[in-house]
Amino acid sequence: MTSISNDTSARTSADLVVQNLVAHGVTHVFGIPGAKVDRLFDALVDSSIQTVVTRHEQNAAFIAAGIGRLTGRAGVALATSGPGASNFVTGLATATSEGDPVLAIGGAVKLEDRLKLTHQTMDTVSLFKPVTKFSAEVTAPAAVSETIANALRTAESGRQGAAFVSLPMDILNQPAVGSVLADRPVPQPGRACDSALVEALTILRKARRPVILLGLMASKPAVAEAVRRLLSVTGAPVVGTYQAAGAVSKDLSTRFGGRIGLFRNQPGDRLLHEADVVLTIGYNPVEYDPSLWNVDDGRTIVHVDVVPAELDNRYAPAVELLGDIAANVGALAQAVGALARSETLETVLREYKADRALAFSQAYSRPGHALHPLEIVRELADVITPDVTTCLDMGTFHIWLARYMMSFRARQMLISNGQQTMGVGLPWGIAASIVNPGQKVVSVSGDGGFMMSSMELETAVRLKSNLVHVVWVDQGYNMVEMQERKKYGRGSGVEFGPIDFAAYARACGAGGIAVDSPASLRAALRTAMDAQGPVVVSVPVDYSHNQQLMAPLAGLGETSAAA
Repeated sequence: MTSISNDTSARTSADLVVQNLVAHGVTHVFGIPGAKVDRLFDALVDSSIQTVVTRHEQNAAFIAAGIGRLTGRAGVALATSGPGASNFVTGLATATSEGDPVLAIGGAVKLEDRLKLTHQTMDTVSLFKPVTKFSAEVTAPAAVSETIANALRTAESGRQGAAFVSLPMDILNQPAVGSVLADRPVPQPGRACDSALVEALTILRKARRPVILLGLMASKPAVAEAVRRLLSVTGAPVVGTYQAAGAVSKDLSTRFGGRIGLFRNQPGDRLLHEADVVLTIGYNPVEYDPSLWNVDDGRTIVHVDVVPAELDNRYAPAVELLGDIAANVGALAQAVGALARSETLETVLREYKADRALAFSQAYSRPGHALHPLEIVRELADVITPDVTTCLDMGTFHIWLARYMMSFRARQMLISNGQQTMGVGLPWGIAASIVNPGQKVVSVSGDGGFMMSSMELETAVRLKSNLVHVVWVDQGYNMVEMQERKKYGRGSGVEFGPIDFAAYARACGAGGIAVDSPASLRAALRTAMDAQGPVVVSVPVDYSHNQQLMAPLAGLGETSAAA
């Protein structure tokens, strides 16, 4: 444990903030400076922390969240008062929905000016309370370490998420009071009680058609390892939400029934519908509403998570194993034994494999036209090896990739499906390149989502991020249009003009390649993967095949969650 003298007469509160971050193991801070918080930026210069200046505060929060998802430790974002801090809102809401630990620090006007109509005054603490796990303002130098340490603890504990701390300008400049507190380890939860474990084992052993449903917490490396042991022992069919990508290893892929989310029309939905018992592991209803996969409330649910279930008419578990998820899944794996196999479920698993292969075999673009989505998926799959992290933005393309791109490494594929936030792909890619600088990163977005964070391409160039960013180009907000056409027979408010993304990339100092055929895409991806530094590859996509994404599956109807 770090020992810090209580004699703080030579230090400001800004220095104490930085010392707490260093003691906690923070290596990077992302953000944009301003007058109300410049003392803190100045203090960072003399620390071991690297300050990364971003081009927008929202993207600073996205990058910090990507750090949090990949490491399990809070990434840190920093901005000035007023609009600087308020630009964090979308990034922090996304982080909390996705279970990504983040600490955002915002500057504020002097305490005596808080209630005045003065430059950049804003009640940011109230603003952030609905979208974070912790939101507080430091009102005295003696509270600096307490507030920073507790914010970090809250962000990293339980179901992880975002924390916000407001630091008034005058507090930052005052002499520091108190010791560093953020070096204390966060206590870890233990295993569930024996009685709950016995009850869960009894339910699983009696099940005739058990199915395992993996949620976002299942893709944490330690939990994924325990999940794989459980699958090996039980032989149960398993499905996952989009955020659970990578939890199932390749050797267990025969038990995998695919990913579920957004539209209730997947083989995984059929598996859940046929199940009499569903074991959920690290699942959060925000990923995929229980009313979609448990339509008739006709199955017994066993809930394994770090927090109690949020009760729902369609999600009321018979038993809950709370605490350390990996420990609880490991305990089940050790005691449960092989579970019953149902020919009905086995048939669905076989059909899933056959349908997936058929979809790829029929995916061809017409000469002179944009590419079929699965042609792009197929080419990406050829270059995304197990050591390549993939970061997906939000759009129609992410449904194609989430359904058809396989991933067998925990946290290899980062996907948003909580807030379904556009613009996360490139910032997450930057985060992945920081966490694993020796590995290649592939980030993917649509042309709409890319332009919401494309300014960070210059940041990626400055950081020498070893990433390839692939832009699916159709000149429209297609995911919205797809649903509008289904509901109203036409699209509205979804079209925008063309951009030469290859030229845009080169203007930012990155590589830029435009492709127009599967063969040129194949060559471009190989060139980009061999290059050092960021490269943008733009690909025209033919979304006329989107009916495949929304078509109802026989026997399930077409209940869907509109995005």
